[in-house]
Amino acid sequence: MHDSHLTRRSVFKLIAAATAVGAIPTTAKAAEPIASNRNFLTDPDFKNSYSPWKRPLIASELATLTVLVDLILPADAQSPAASAIGVPEFLNEWISAPYEQNIADCETIRGGVAWINSHSTDLHGQPFTKITVAEQTALLDSICDPASTDPALSHGRHFFRKLRMLTLGGYYTHPSTWKSLGYVGNMPIAGAYPGVPDEIVKLLGLEG
Repeated sequence: MHDSHLTRRSVFKLIAAATAVGAIPTTAKAAEPIASNRNFLTDPDFKNSYSPWKRPLIASELATLTVLVDLILPADAQSPAASAIGVPEFLNEWISAPYEQNIADCETIRGGVAWINSHSTDLHGQPFTKITVAEQTALLDSICDPASTDPALSHGRHFFRKLRMLTLGGYYTHPSTWKSLGYVGNMPIAGAYPGVPDEIVKLLGLEG
């Protein structure tokens, strides 16, 4: 949290390119019943996005996550803030799925939101969304580095690590952020194909 936004975002882009967790929806809709002849998982309806299970987060939890994801990925000259492209809604959908990993993530995210509000109240007498940006940043600084985090704050450290990775995955799989990753899509290239850039080959450990 101490370094500049540009430096932090550059590092996050590398992480996100290698570890994206799945595409974020461009719009969020409440859960709807599945048509009797349609299997949601094997026969998706791409024209009508919906979730077959109820999303768990309540308004106050989403409000806290909105502040948190924007502290992780604020807007800059090239990219929108995380909340502007629906990352909190992505998180809500992600943790609503009834699979082992998603259920575990749901416990981590909801428990972490409760923890960070409780810790903020202990420190400043107010929940996380009510304290100043400087106080919010200082609180996150205290849990963002595993090497220096007080063991008494281990719950917060675990929560923030998971939240950061899910935020990166949701953010950098949204079409509005692809340009900042250097992704141009299916574009024609004049002349011979230049091949994979040397720095990418090196990054992936595929030299030779």
